[in-house]
Amino acid sequence: MQPHHVIVGHGGLVMGNPGDRPYPADPVSAPKFDERLKDVRVGIIDTGISQGADSDHSDWFGGRYAKEADDVDPAYSSGDNFALQGGHGTFVAGVIQNAAPGVTFDPEVGLDPNGFGDEEQLCRKITELGKKKINLLNLSLGCFTEDDIASEPLRRTIEALPADIVVVASAGNQGTQRPSWPAALCRVTAVAAAQQERDGSIGPAFYSNWGHWVDACAIGNRASTYLKGEWQLPGEAAATPFALWAEWYGTSFAAPLVTGRIAATMVSDGIGAAQARDKLLSGPELHPGYGVFVK
Repeated sequence: MQPHHVIVGHGGLVMGNPGDRPYPADPVSAPKFDERLKDVRVGIIDTGISQGADSDHSDWFGGRYAKEADDVDPAYSSGDNFALQGGHGTFVAGVIQNAAPGVTFDPEVGLDPNGFGDEEQLCRKITELGKKKINLLNLSLGCFTEDDIASEPLRRTIEALPADIVVVASAGNQGTQRPSWPAALCRVTAVAAAQQERDGSIGPAFYSNWGHWVDACAIGNRASTYLKGEWQLPGEAAATPFALWAEWYGTSFAAPLVTGRIAATMVSDGIGAAQARDKLLSGPELHPGYGVFVK
């Protein structure tokens, strides 16, 4: 028997997570739309999508997902103040769109605005998306287990997905080799974070989890779509205002880059999701413990 596990979003300095908080960023130009990508469907289980995502970021999200009330990220703790991971799902969706501009996505709420969820809710959402004929599933979240053995509900749920769905998950931001679940499952492509060094070379990000169970890595520091409002840690003297864009780092944002690259490879090469994933994972730049670097 196992305890019931709490699932945590892998974005930033939240409840001891040694990534970093979001910072305001300048607007990012929308990538060129690829008409072929509208037939690729990506499931995103996260904090959901912001209420006005399709209008606030129309060039990024307009017409690319179905607006459903239960997919909305509550985002705010009070007034215009963001919860600790409010907007996390909107940020992740933007990273995927930047890597695969025009892809269709289905956002689902598996985490609350503070970045917490539980495996029962996560398993339910994974099962729901598995019935919607998605090609890819992005999970920028995870948990440890007491004995470092896989969460059995997560393992069974992901194994039950149709074989042609590729699941991508973030490795976590604790800087440890401990396996994070579901990333460490055999069925899942686990993504660590990399960073660019001062000499221009690519190396492991200091905060990223790593180990034999990691398959790929990508730059974790990204600018992406965000919300309007203010972000403030408890105890800070002043809040930081945001105007729809943010810069954030964590394995949460390396994973959707890989998800998007898989989608883009599917249409450029005319192949399925699993073949596209395997092509990316055969890349030449391997970092032991962090996997193949994906640009």
